[in-house]
Amino acid sequence: MKFKLAGISLLALAVCSNAMAQGVISNININGLQRVEKETALSYAGISTNKPVSTEELNEALKRLYDTGLFSDISFDTKGNTLVINVKENPVIGVMAFDGNDKIDDKILESEVQSAPRSVFSKAKVQQDVQRILDVYKRAGRYGVSVEPKIIKKSENRVDLIFEIEEGPEAKIDTINFIGNKHYTGKDLQSEIMSKESRWYRLFSSAENFDREKMNYDQELLRRFYNRHGYADFAVVSAIAELSRDKTSFILTFTIDEGKRYTINDIQIKSTVPDIDANQWYKYVTFKTGNWYNSDEIEKTVNALTEELSRKGFVFVEVVPNIYKDRETGKLSVVFDIKENAKVFVNRINITGNTRTLDEVIRREFRISEGNVFNVAKIRESRRNVERLNYFSKVDIDTERVDYDKADINVNIEEKSTGYFNVGVGYSTVNGALIRAGITENNFLGKGQQVSLNAGVSQRSTDYSFSFTEPYFMDRRLSAGTDLFYQTEDYQDESNYDMDTMGGRLRFGWNYTDDLSQYVRYTLKQDKIKNVSSASKYIQEEEGDAIDSVIGQTIVYDKRDNIMKPREGYYLSFGNDISGLGGDDKYLKFDAKAYKFYTLSDYYTFKFFINGGYIAGYGGEDVRLAQRYFLGGNTMRGFETGGISARDKVTKDALGGNWMLYGGAELAFPMGLDELGIRGRTFVDVGTTGKPDNINTSDVDYSSSPRVAIGFGFEWTSPMGKIDIDFGFPIVKQDYDETEVFRLNFGTSL
Repeated sequence: MKFKLAGISLLALAVCSNAMAQGVISNININGLQRVEKETALSYAGISTNKPVSTEELNEALKRLYDTGLFSDISFDTKGNTLVINVKENPVIGVMAFDGNDKIDDKILESEVQSAPRSVFSKAKVQQDVQRILDVYKRAGRYGVSVEPKIIKKSENRVDLIFEIEEGPEAKIDTINFIGNKHYTGKDLQSEIMSKESRWYRLFSSAENFDREKMNYDQELLRRFYNRHGYADFAVVSAIAELSRDKTSFILTFTIDEGKRYTINDIQIKSTVPDIDANQWYKYVTFKTGNWYNSDEIEKTVNALTEELSRKGFVFVEVVPNIYKDRETGKLSVVFDIKENAKVFVNRINITGNTRTLDEVIRREFRISEGNVFNVAKIRESRRNVERLNYFSKVDIDTERVDYDKADINVNIEEKSTGYFNVGVGYSTVNGALIRAGITENNFLGKGQQVSLNAGVSQRSTDYSFSFTEPYFMDRRLSAGTDLFYQTEDYQDESNYDMDTMGGRLRFGWNYTDDLSQYVRYTLKQDKIKNVSSASKYIQEEEGDAIDSVIGQTIVYDKRDNIMKPREGYYLSFGNDISGLGGDDKYLKFDAKAYKFYTLSDYYTFKFFINGGYIAGYGGEDVRLAQRYFLGGNTMRGFETGGISARDKVTKDALGGNWMLYGGAELAFPMGLDELGIRGRTFVDVGTTGKPDNINTSDVDYSSSPRVAIGFGFEWTSPMGKIDIDFGFPIVKQDYDETEVFRLNFGTSL
């Protein structure tokens, strides 16, 4: 008698068991095995010989054999006291491939599916793999994808498995609706979230692609926005994404409850720690009574109090903000409770997510080590240091208590591309038409080293440069680097001469603190002034080569919140150079910079700045043309490059000056195109330059009176780099100054 497991029949198994009830199983034969060993199959079946077999035991044996995934068909047969198990093995996958997946790499799909070459083929497993592939594409915003598994039979019970994929278009966001918003328009709220409606000008943005995780984060962004503006009871009631019938677009609908808007009625600080007088800490509160409730300000106050308490030795305390709301009056009280915490020490610092960056590159940025006293302020400083490396798109630091007096610090990072290869064609009002190419790697081999090689050719300049920096030289907080450069400049428009410069530089830098650093350098270069036949006599006198051997230093105090896009903080630097350690030039040079950033209402960023420089020759040497200061262009908008300078009355050539001073104020503001990296700005620039050495005022125009320009412009952080467009209008100038209204510039600036 023979019974198959078409759908495991308890009746059939009972008959099989009854047929053997008068004896015991003395032998077990397995038919149909090709690759699977008999002992392996018997171990899966788990049936013992020389004993009677119950229906339940046969039932479990069949289930176990099927669960292995090795067999597509199993049946039992009995011959006397011999149990015969007939099996049909599943084929083995020879080749597995993906076809049609242009947008998602094979390696990503291979990591998601269970099937693999040389593994056992299973229809159930393949169906699960199809669903996994569909899920991968949905996470990538492609909801119209279809996946068809194609099975090609081969000899020796082998198959090839091909997943044929029709990717379909990315699902765009057609419309975003808000329900329940009374105080802010839908346009206001759309500007706060990451998801954006599909528009033609979002060519370089992925914000219009639907992403479920992004939509979840949008709810958090809405909560933060309302909490910043007084709405302490705000809640997202629901967030629904409706897929269109053609599966190419979504309609997002956020239903919200704004709640009441609260003002701050009372602020208190209470302390249960004996040595802390609460009255002395009110100066660290960043808001006042009468202000609208702002969750960000409360968080800033908690951070400020925690950090200052840590600095004064109170590392085992925590600051807990408690909010008491009166919904009838719309007023609330904030009480900051300073409590004593248990003494906690750092057990381990665990780093995850860094597939490329070495652990030590991250650990060396931490200001706290394993075994140290747990210090919230130092952890916050450490996080800022890691973020400022600019190697990671996300840095999450969480703490986990592992014992009553020990805690782990868990660091989870997401790496981003740190290498850039750029080829650009463009136009600049400074250099005219230009072609640039370069390669930069800011995290070379995952060691944090910086390497760059750049070349550029424009209508008026050519430059080649190589740079290498080791940020932790000899495993110390000491950076070391070298630069090689060659440059030609056409100054015919400003001063009727050309100049070639070639040389190299060695530099070292170190940090006294996370914000205070110093750099020393030695530069050896050769300047060659040529093509001076039409130039001023003062320029003709300097025709030829000159070697400049310079040692210098710069000290920097940088409290900006972000190096690339500062919104708060300030930057101070002072540097000086001494030339004359060999070579032809002998001079002393001093430069100083000060920048202050302040952001109002989260949108409007003010920048105030002042720059100054002074150079003087010594040992009977005058300051040469190549070392002087020229104002205008990028340093003084509204004026041409070298437009503010002593100027030859006959040739109109700019001669530069031995000192300069310029500063100003700038307001950057949103234009509704933040997602494209475009912001507007208005500015006021003020500046002047000093007189060069050994000139005769009878044939040179010169004035040290201030020049002033006002204007407006745009900043675009484009895929090709930062692009500045400015319109400057001089309102105070000298008659001989060279002015310009429009300026287009590529590159970064402070």
